[in-house]
This record gives sequence, C-alpha cells and structure tokens, in this order.
Amino acid sequence: MAGIEVSSGLLFSKSLPSLHYRRGVIGPIFSAPRVLIGPVSLPKLSTRVLVEELESRSGRYGVPSTTILENDSISGQKTQNYSRHKTKSSDPQVIAKLYAIMEAVADRVEMHKNIGEQRDNWNHLLLTSINAMTLTAATMAGLSSTSAAEGASLVALKLSSILLYVAATGLLVIMNKIQPSQLAEEQRNAARLFKQIHGQIQTTLSLGKPDINDVNEAMNKVLALDKAYPLPLLGAMIEKFPSKVEPARWWPQEKRKQRIGEKVKGNNGWNRKLEEEMREVLGILEKNDFAEYSRLGGKALQLNKVLAISGPILTILGALGSSFMGTTDHSSWPVMMGVMAGAMATIVNSMEHGGQVGMVFEMYRSNAGFFKLLEESIMSNMEEKDVERRENGEILEMKVALQLGRSLSELKHLAAAAAAAASTRNSRETTEEFASKLF
Repeated sequence: MAGIEVSSGLLFSKSLPSLHYRRGVIGPIFSAPRVLIGPVSLPKLSTRVLVEELESRSGRYGVPSTTILENDSISGQKTQNYSRHKTKSSDPQVIAKLYAIMEAVADRVEMHKNIGEQRDNWNHLLLTSINAMTLTAATMAGLSSTSAAEGASLVALKLSSILLYVAATGLLVIMNKIQPSQLAEEQRNAARLFKQIHGQIQTTLSLGKPDINDVNEAMNKVLALDKAYPLPLLGAMIEKFPSKVEPARWWPQEKRKQRIGEKVKGNNGWNRKLEEEMREVLGILEKNDFAEYSRLGGKALQLNKVLAISGPILTILGALGSSFMGTTDHSSWPVMMGVMAGAMATIVNSMEHGGQVGMVFEMYRSNAGFFKLLEESIMSNMEEKDVERRENGEILEMKVALQLGRSLSELKHLAAAAAAAASTRNSRETTEEFASKLF
C-alpha cells in the first residue's frame, strides 16, 4: 500500500511540476529522508497544450480529465461569434470606400482653397493695374492740351493715352466677364461645403454601421457640389449675369430610406405639436428669409450689370477724346472727354471690383440656397407619412434651431408667434420677423 502511495506521489510530482510540496515520511512501513524540492521555472504553456499533455498522461496513468478543455472551447466559440458579429455589422469594403471618398474630399478642399486665393489675387491685381492705366491715360490727355505739347510731343502723348485707354478697356471687359471677386467667393463656399461633407463622413464612420447607402449618398453629394462650383473657367464657369436670379444648389435630390434592421422607438421623436412647429418655421423661411435674399440678390445683380457696362464705355469715350485732341482749334471738348471719362471710369471700376459687388451677389445667392436646402429638408420629412422613414424629430428640430442661430425655446416661440399672427390674420408681424438670426 505504501508503495502504491509513493508511486502516486511520484506521478503527480512529474505531471504537475509547478506545484511546490515537501516529501517526508509517508507511512510507518516506509520512511525516506526529507528532500526539499525548490521551485522549477518552465516556459508558460498554453491551456490547450497543457490539457493535451494531461489527457495523454491520464490515458497512461489513469488520471481523470479536467474541465479546462470545455472552458477553452467555450471561450473560443465566443470569440468566433464576436468576430462574426463584428464582420456582419461593418463591411470592410464599405469602410474602405468611405475612406477613399474622404481622401478625395480633402483634396478638393485644398484645391478650392488655393484657387480661391488665386482668384482673389486676380481681383486685386487687375483692379490696381486697370486703375493705374486709366489714370495715366487721363493724365497724358490733360498734358497734351498744354501749350508746351506741340509737334512730336503732342503726338506721343496722344498715342500713349489712346493705347492705355484701349488696353484698359480690353482688360476691363475680361475682368467684368469673369468677375474675380465672385469667383473667389464661389471657391470659398465650395471649400466650406466640402469640409462639411468630410465631417459628415467622419460622423458616419464614428457612429452607427455604415452601409452602401452611405457610400452612394456621399458620392452624390460630392458630384453635386462639383457641378455647383466648377473649377475651370472656360466652358464650365457659372453665368455671372443670369437673366433670372436662381439660388445656388449644391445638394442632390434627397431619397429618404430606412436602414435594414434599424428599429425606431415610438413615433421617432415626432408628434402633432412638432409638426405644427416645423410647418410654421417652413412658412416663415419661404415668405421672409428666402424671398428677402432673392430680392437682394436681384438688386445686387442689376447694380453689377450697370457698373460692368459703364466701365468699358467710359474708357472707350476717353480713348475717343484722346484721338480728337489737336485736330480742332480752340476746342476743349476732346480734352474734357479724355480726362473726365478716365476719372469716371476709375471711380466706376473701384465701386464694382473694389466694392466686390460680384461677391455680394454670390453671397446673397448662396444664402438663398441655404434657406432653400433647409426648406427641402423640412418638407421632405413632413411629406413622408411613415414616421419610421423620417429623420428623428428631436434631432431635426435641434439642427434647424442651430442653423437658424436660435435656441430650441426661441424656435418654439417663433413658431407660436407665427401661429398666433396667422390665427388673428395679422400678416404684418409674420412679414417683419425673420427665422434666421445668423445673417
């Protein structure tokens, strides 16, 4: 019996080397000297390797198997299930496409920013050059009328004035056609809107589970913005003097789709009171804000047209006045025309391009487009009968309030005041108050 106990002790000492024990006298029949076995350092074995070794030895020595293998298999099964769930929830190909779109959008931001700065420099350089040429031509026209200007000196001053006026007219026609200040404003708007798309894609990747609909939506936004604010001048430039003022449109047609497997709680944040509030805000935006900025855009366009036509006409008159100098005796009208036309042309050019009337027109057009986008966003949600396919009502209300520069309480107060004015048929109050406080 003692021999069996000793063999069992030796077996456990070999199979479990990490245990530290002290062997002493086992029984009265067998005695052995005390041997102290110190700790033995072995490389750490994985759980599966240790279990396989125990199983092989249990078959050889009859040691019962443990439950470590079962725990290891359960843990591995959980890991596999988690990885499958993660792969299901986010498609790597969709994420790769969204990152590719983000890179293209970031590149467009830099392109529009650099070109906007370049075209702003065009405006300053061309205005300075044209005004300098015009003033120099007017000065030469005045000097040619003095008594000292005779013979060759008169001809030289006269021809120089004519050439400067003609050159200034050509440059001014080109500048009025392309409107560099308006071009710069277009590129600034495009850079800002591309940054907005970049942030939206980042939000989509950070929150929720992106799918192919998000990729298509991002692509459509980028292409619509490329069409709204083109980079080239020839062939694709936006018409600077349209017959009718239209708001800028840089967004695609919205198609609201519910995501597969997405569950909406309750009424998706919508109720009758919120619908009435959004309806009142929509009416104020359409009647006041959008109409006002469309009207201001029309006035800026008309002013820009008058100035763009007047500048070249005045420089041409200056050139005609310079050409008739010295041909008539004791007549001062050529000199008056040459000098006065040059001075008036300088004033008109400074008002048009120094005041950046084209940029002002583009700003009004862009603001009208902003209100149009807000109207379409609210209207698309209101027209959708199924609340599950709408945007969350509370989130939409917060977005509208922020875009209008108001708090939620101020937005509710605005809608309540508009409803009260409509009920009492007092339209004067509704026409005077604007929804936006930003601009």
